[in-house]
Amino acid sequence: MKWNKLVPLVLLSFTVVMAGCGSSTDKGATQSTTQPTATGKKLTDVKVVLDWTPNTNHTGLYVAKDQGFFEQEGLNVQIIAPGESGADTMIASGAAEFGVSYQESITQGRIQGVPLVSIAAVIQHNTSGFASPVAKNIKTPKDFENKTYGGWGAPSESAMIDSLMQTEKADPTKVKMVNIGDADYFTAVKRDIDFAWIYYAWTGIDAELRGEPMNMIYLNKYSDKLDYYTPVLATNEKMISTKPEIVKAFVAAAAKGYQYAIAKPEEAANILIKAVPDLDPKLVVASQKWLSPRYQDDAARWGEQKKNVWENYANWMLEHKLLEKNLDVDAAFTNNFLPASTK
Repeated sequence: MKWNKLVPLVLLSFTVVMAGCGSSTDKGATQSTTQPTATGKKLTDVKVVLDWTPNTNHTGLYVAKDQGFFEQEGLNVQIIAPGESGADTMIASGAAEFGVSYQESITQGRIQGVPLVSIAAVIQHNTSGFASPVAKNIKTPKDFENKTYGGWGAPSESAMIDSLMQTEKADPTKVKMVNIGDADYFTAVKRDIDFAWIYYAWTGIDAELRGEPMNMIYLNKYSDKLDYYTPVLATNEKMISTKPEIVKAFVAAAAKGYQYAIAKPEEAANILIKAVPDLDPKLVVASQKWLSPRYQDDAARWGEQKKNVWENYANWMLEHKLLEKNLDVDAAFTNNFLPASTK
């Protein structure tokens, strides 16, 4: 949950990148090069930028590359880490044709004029929430009172905490907010922090493996408006308008990768471990087993996005003064590039 501290910089970074690149920007997303394979088939080079360090949110992409799904769709895909400007800026500017983003940041970015578009939901339901060591006895949002929250200082954090506490008529002013920067959950709660915002699939599973039990307050338990898509695969408007066949090919291959991970979580985990050997193998395997059934969950097909999910969260952001105006929801996401239903 690090995207929030970068969101206010998205528009500025996007403007700087576009100005610095000039005409060279088009050589990224809209002027993809091709190269021949051993069989003589030409592949189109594209980049996909991750939102953070590699983890099980990204497994389908690594599977698609390892199993040749991208190549079958005519693509030579390079998976890259985000630069200092962040993944959203790279996607929007064309420095990378595709990337991993979030409904939260795309919503706020589009209000600022950033041309990001979500093309698939990686996970069907929000698996994030507020976590705390069991010893802190934080079981509901009311228990946030007189506790210390460790975050990164974004307005969305206090708005989220206020929103959840209001459902139980608790007093948000009794929560102490501390900026912990890049410190992880385990480091923070061993110091002066009582609770933090995490993804259970990674940090929660890690806590299980460490034998450090936690209480987890999932956001979507308290409001349908908070059951948003996080993360998503994204591209920019120019790719969609000028290279729709590449977008369709990318999404088709990614869908195969995530479907493989759904059907074969342990094998998929091993593919991720092979690609990123610095990861803890036990954590990757355990995380993958927990997350794989949640990729598609109750949707008709992997990647499916619903308009009401985008509307609900945008309305929540507007209500909490995190947006300056209404979101054009139809322009923020599309299901047009997804393969046919698998359910």
